[in-house]
Amino acid sequence: MQIEFQEWFGLSPLMLLYALLAIGVAAYIRGYSGFGFSALTVTSLALILPPSEVVPTAYMLEVAASIHMLPLVWRTINWKILRWLVFGAVMGTPLGITFLEEVPQEMMRLVISAIVLTASLLLWKNIRIRSSASWYSMLGVGFFSGVINGAAAIGGLPVILFFLSISAGSALSRASMVAYIFIIDLYAVFLPGSQQLISTELLGRTVVFLIPLLVGIYIGHRSFIKTTPESFRKFALSLLIVLSLAVIVRAVLV
Repeated sequence: MQIEFQEWFGLSPLMLLYALLAIGVAAYIRGYSGFGFSALTVTSLALILPPSEVVPTAYMLEVAASIHMLPLVWRTINWKILRWLVFGAVMGTPLGITFLEEVPQEMMRLVISAIVLTASLLLWKNIRIRSSASWYSMLGVGFFSGVINGAAAIGGLPVILFFLSISAGSALSRASMVAYIFIIDLYAVFLPGSQQLISTELLGRTVVFLIPLLVGIYIGHRSFIKTTPESFRKFALSLLIVLSLAVIVRAVLV
């Protein structure tokens, strides 16, 4: 029975339990703050799975996590900004998926973790990179976001930094981020490069991962009023920093 279980999900029972807990924690943070699900999921699962399996899983889970939020934020989305970001991401995502397919897996682990670590430290320090809301800056941010989203499923991080740099309102930023992540991850799932990475085993594993995803988002949303957003944001960023450092150390030592 245990052998069949391992063969279907490609994970030992202990690793599967770790994955379920990791996704539950990431979903809880997403439900609470609307931030960090893919970065936490990709960084934590990269300890037990190759990036070529982790990234498509994150795409599908992120789409599922975003669907229920879209009706709530639809009226607040800034489509003027979003259209240029999405256009850039559409061009950059196929290039990122090519990197995911061609670059050695340990190298991808290092690259992904370095990006997460850098972005987390910038957000921790509230460092705002000066930027304008010109069409070419939005197109450039979208393109870079698409590349790292295709390669690592963490394309939301540069967009978060962009919204901070132009001092967009929190409601506008949150609504636009929900729509942006939904669009680019849905697009990434259906690209031919991603389709080649999605196996029956991966799909089965992702369906199981929906359980902690939905439970975590529900509990996180219910907990929103009990903790200050800033303290929880610091907790999420601390977790990202620790996980990314763990992946870097593992990739260097192995």
